[in-house]
Amino acid sequence: MPPLEELNEAYLKYMQDPDFVAELDADLANYVGRPSPLYLAERLTAQAGGARIYLKREDLNHTGAHKINNTVGQALLAKRMGKQRIIAETGAGQHGVASATVAARLGLECVVYMGEEDIHRQAANVYRMRLLGAEVVAVNSGSRTLKDALNEAMRDWV
Repeated sequence: MPPLEELNEAYLKYMQDPDFVAELDADLANYVGRPSPLYLAERLTAQAGGARIYLKREDLNHTGAHKINNTVGQALLAKRMGKQRIIAETGAGQHGVASATVAARLGLECVVYMGEEDIHRQAANVYRMRLLGAEVVAVNSGSRTLKDALNEAMRDWV
């Protein structure tokens, strides 16, 4: 599949490029907030009988979830490849919000496919995506959820 081959080739190329890696590392540290801190859950530790339990605070990342970690790299790669548009799919909306966030930052168009059922359930995240400039495409086929949104996003890409 040519688009996948193009993506793989670019990934292998740019992950060897010190400038790309430095830009990605800087964005993860300064934009996303990595590394995310560990929190010693003292009361949970006590309840567990002494095993020290830590919680990794991914909720403190920019956009409030771990999804931003992946989308930053994807968007930087797309930009290096000369792409002008990000295509994403989302169910609960966090991946769509993260995609819209990095696309807005880099001046890329963002199209997010989302099942119509999920759009109704996740109205707040749909609002955030649109506020960030993303086009949210309602998918009305099948179960009208993530599975069908993924299929539509793949059709758009290839």
